[in-house]
Amino acid sequence: MIRIAVWNVNSIRARLPLVLKWLAESRPDIALLQETKCEDAAFPTLEVGDVGYNVAVAGQKTYNGVAVLSKRPIDEVAAHRLPGDETDQQARYIEALTGGIRVASIYLPNGNPVGTEKYDYKLAWMTRLHHHVKTLLATEDTFVLGGDYNVAPEDADVHDPRAWEADALCRPETRAAWRRIVCLGLTDAYRALNPEPGRYSWWDYRGSAWSRDQGLRIDHLLLSPQATDRLTAAGIDRNPRGWEKPSDHTPVWCELTE
Repeated sequence: MIRIAVWNVNSIRARLPLVLKWLAESRPDIALLQETKCEDAAFPTLEVGDVGYNVAVAGQKTYNGVAVLSKRPIDEVAAHRLPGDETDQQARYIEALTGGIRVASIYLPNGNPVGTEKYDYKLAWMTRLHHHVKTLLATEDTFVLGGDYNVAPEDADVHDPRAWEADALCRPETRAAWRRIVCLGLTDAYRALNPEPGRYSWWDYRGSAWSRDQGLRIDHLLLSPQATDRLTAAGIDRNPRGWEKPSDHTPVWCELTE
């Protein structure tokens, strides 16, 4: 089995002890990280390497930042930015080939507040992702696009849909853009095997959201048809969210046959 996990760590340097603990305990074959919040040279490559992982990063000082960690050699880094806009320098996308699988770590824009250029940027970014997915599908490669998508696809993915209906993560335009991407032929790994509502991957630090289980499911693994044929299991690892000084996200994972 190949286990692929996605986790928005909310600062790799602040969360490094937790990340190393999780890697040692969960032992994913591939880990896709978001919000590393550091430049490439500051990424703890040696520490991560010491626990058995090769690393590819697309970093940025203070903000954003994505990484691919793999137990197997990383054969190629196909992209350090999402194609489609050469002027966009935000570190939100990295794509690599490892172990015969093409993977991407994605940190999709939050988009709040709605009605501003931030929301326009989110929707434009999703349009670019839609175009790139078309290109990837044409290759017929086995690929997994994992990340913090900042999209709660359905009301079932939100603890209080009415309270969140105007938020950029839940707006009808956001969900429509998500459906356009998925309906190209991708599979939401977690939802494909776990139909029950009320399962979350993010909880606000405020308002006792974690202890009251008032969260959103916004971290996803989207699989190509070739990857979907190999899908055997998927889940949400809630444990890291309960550790001391955690990220506000928790890992989501899936398993594929070799």
